[in-house]
Amino acid sequence: MVKGWQAGFATVVVVLLTLFLVVFDVTDEAFRRWWSARAFTTDTVGGILVVLITVLVVNQVVRIRQLRDRSRATAAQALIVLTQAGRATRAVAAIGDSGDRAAASDEVRTYLTMVLIAAPILIDARSSRAFLEQAQRVGGLLVQTLGTAPQRSPRAATPSATPDQALRHLRATAAPLIALLSDEERTAIGEESKPAESAEQVQ
Repeated sequence: MVKGWQAGFATVVVVLLTLFLVVFDVTDEAFRRWWSARAFTTDTVGGILVVLITVLVVNQVVRIRQLRDRSRATAAQALIVLTQAGRATRAVAAIGDSGDRAAASDEVRTYLTMVLIAAPILIDARSSRAFLEQAQRVGGLLVQTLGTAPQRSPRAATPSATPDQALRHLRATAAPLIALLSDEERTAIGEESKPAESAEQVQ
């Protein structure tokens, strides 16, 4: 399979070669006579160059469109994970007040499942991979907090990082990804960043 940079390099080379031949044909009379005396060769070379330029340019346009579509799909997946991260974090934080441990466990389990499903999509690019790594950290902290919630006491040691802090970092990591989505798309996916921020401020 031809890589993106290879296709782009080939496009530039073919275009420059075509321009070079056109300039020589216009400015160099000896070169023009040589090509005029070989009509079949001239037509063949010209046809090949036109086909190459068409195929390579179309390939680049299609590739750019595919990358844009993939970026939007990645952004949507990241927003889904981010939304569930907010729900799971709020559910775990509410254990001390409501005692609804089963509901918190369900939210954390759903979040971990979403991270697992989204991993093949998020692992491709550098920015989305950073989001995936932070999402895994959030999952680890949620599981750790959920497991130690019943044993918490006023004298318990404060962990070096909390799910709320990790969630804020996750939201910051997701910002460049979900910036591609419109407000309508975010609403359709079910973004809950504002409620999550409010919950963090209360805590």
